[in-house]
Amino acid sequence: MHDQNGDLSRLGRAGRERPEDRSVTAVERRARFVHLTRLGWDLHGLGVRTSLVLPVAGQPILEIHSTAGTVARITVVRRYCGWAYVWRPWWARLWRRGEWVWAEADNAADVVMSAVTA
Repeated sequence: MHDQNGDLSRLGRAGRERPEDRSVTAVERRARFVHLTRLGWDLHGLGVRTSLVLPVAGQPILEIHSTAGTVARITVVRRYCGWAYVWRPWWARLWRRGEWVWAEADNAADVVMSAVTA
C-alpha cells in the first residue's frame, strides 16, 4: 500500500511482522542490538574477530571467531535483574557458572573471551 508520497504506509508494514516479533517490543529488540554491538566492539578492542548477525526472524547473534576456526554464538537475554550475555544453545537455558555474564558488567568482554576461546 502506497500513500500519496509513494511511501509504504504503516498499515502495509504492520501486516508483514513475523509472529515471534509480536511478543518482543521494539525497545527490547533495540536493547539486544545495542548490547551485542557494544560487546562486539569491546571484543574487537581485545583483538577478537566478531560478526553481528541480524536474521530476518529471531534474535540478533554475535558470532565470535577463534583462531582455530570455531565459532561461538552469543545472545543477550532479559532477566528480572537486567540483561545477560549467554553463549549456550537456546535450549540449554540453565544458569551455570561460566556460561553467562551480566551485560552491564565492566569485564563482560573479558569473561566472554576467556570462556568461549578456551
